[in-house]
Amino acid sequence: MRARILGTAAGGGLPQWNCGCRSCSRAAELGVARSQDCLAISGDGTSWYLVNASPDLRTQLLASPELRPAPGTRRTPLEGVLLTSAELDHTLGLLTLREAARLPIYATATVHRALRQAFPIADVIGNYTEVRQEVIADRRLLAGGLAVEAVGVSDKRPRYARELPGTDWAVAYRFTGSGRSLVYAPCLPAWNDAFERIIDGADVVLLDGTFHTEDELTHASGSDRPARSMGHLPIRAALPEIARHPATRFLFTHLNNTNPLAHPDAPELADVHGAGAEIAAEGQVLVLD
Repeated sequence: MRARILGTAAGGGLPQWNCGCRSCSRAAELGVARSQDCLAISGDGTSWYLVNASPDLRTQLLASPELRPAPGTRRTPLEGVLLTSAELDHTLGLLTLREAARLPIYATATVHRALRQAFPIADVIGNYTEVRQEVIADRRLLAGGLAVEAVGVSDKRPRYARELPGTDWAVAYRFTGSGRSLVYAPCLPAWNDAFERIIDGADVVLLDGTFHTEDELTHASGSDRPARSMGHLPIRAALPEIARHPATRFLFTHLNNTNPLAHPDAPELADVHGAGAEIAAEGQVLVLD
């Protein structure tokens, strides 16, 4: 099993185009850049799936040799897209894929409903290519010997879908291939029993690292929105849980522009490394043999 981390930032990336905060300004000065959350994964190194489709997808694909078409062809190794949520920063990249020969999209029934009714991006793309919306409910076998199962982790709706019903608005995925497993959970409001079950025995977990602390936005911008109220368990609260799983490799992804851990020289990294965890890097390749 192979995985390439295409993007590691929360919505807007780092630096954000409309933000002059200390973190974004420093990132611009130092050339630190994080594109928006996205993952590519394969069970055999040949057939690949995207997990989320970020607004930065074109640049991310071109920077990934494994995902380019074979010379002289328009055939790409991409077999489909799995969505962890219906958020714009996880779905806008679907428009980039309108030139695909076909586009299978895997998501919960709740997310598919949003993409048909509140934000009908699937219908728009259907004018350009064949779109197949597949519901992820139980364990599914994908191409290349890759199996996937999903667990609902959040009922937080995107702003554009506030009036739609449903509960499984965000999920974590567990991918399995050749006896190895990787969990992808870029949005996690709480470390509960269901999440414990899906990470049990996993080799690698890519985990929600949006905020470092619960009150990060208060200090950064004066906002009164705690991290968990926005659907994100802060890194500091996750570290004691991670310490209970020494055999699993944890990497934080989906970092907000206000998160000091988005910078490679942050002193707060000492606590993360002390708990046995890491910060995911742009373009990082994970090999699970």
